[in-house]
Amino acid sequence: MKHFFLASLMAGAIALPAYAADYTIIAPANPGGGWDQTARSLQTVMQQEGISGNVQVQNVPGAGGTIGLAQFASQSAGNPNALIVGGYVMVGAILTNKAPVTLKDVTPIARLTGEYEAIVVPASSPFQSMADLVAALKADPGAVSWAGGSAGGTDHIAVGQIAKAAGVDPTKINYIAFSGGGEALAAILGSQVSAGISGYGEFESQVKSGTLRLLAITSDKRIDGIDAPTLKESGIDVVVENWRMIAAAPGLSDEQKAAVSADIEKLAKSAGWQETLKTKGWQDTYLAGPAFEEQLAKDISATETTLKAIGLVK
Repeated sequence: MKHFFLASLMAGAIALPAYAADYTIIAPANPGGGWDQTARSLQTVMQQEGISGNVQVQNVPGAGGTIGLAQFASQSAGNPNALIVGGYVMVGAILTNKAPVTLKDVTPIARLTGEYEAIVVPASSPFQSMADLVAALKADPGAVSWAGGSAGGTDHIAVGQIAKAAGVDPTKINYIAFSGGGEALAAILGSQVSAGISGYGEFESQVKSGTLRLLAITSDKRIDGIDAPTLKESGIDVVVENWRMIAAAPGLSDEQKAAVSADIEKLAKSAGWQETLKTKGWQDTYLAGPAFEEQLAKDISATETTLKAIGLVK
């Protein structure tokens, strides 16, 4: 009986879950923007779901995420508890800034979310529709100023593509880059610019309260719960989806990378994360492993082509 009790005790001990890892997530932008929101959503859900006992978020803004990326790559090498949020914007910023540190210098784990871009104007704006804004853009491209995220990022690419589709020279657009969503929003609400462009989630509360007018969304078809035509419906043949990813530090062992990947997969499939996606209006674009690495290489190549077309990369 004693042996049976000991065996049971040992089996029970073996079956106990391993201690959850503590994580520090770098949000390579100012508070308020999409990367910051993503990092803080990860923090909340990982703790709620018991994936991690303690998650800290650090903001390291500047140059489309490339400052945070460079700091992360140099200071976190070999640290399995360090993560960084990135995405489409960072891909563009690396190319535009000719950044010495690229996504090859970290360990991409998974693509997590997708989000369509929204084009907004302040409620007092004379532009009532996307057609009004495009007409002004055609008349004098430089007179229409656009507030968005970092130079060479998704917002900038989308404006370049809108100009090109409208028959306007994309190199003539008047794009004003902000490193944080909060700063861009203040410029739009203060009518310091003609229009703003960013992920819909960053404008949603102002659109719903009526302080911003939503002119169009960059999806391929209308989105439930968002009262706005697509660019295609507005006569502009452009579809843009921003995506966000999570990466781990460089120099991890296969076992460490597998452990981080397992935690991120648990997160992506959790009820808490699925609820967050709905609340934020983010699409679930979870993709991991070799399939993600392959897609990332394709996205980098396509982004380089687009940035050359709008004159941001030689």
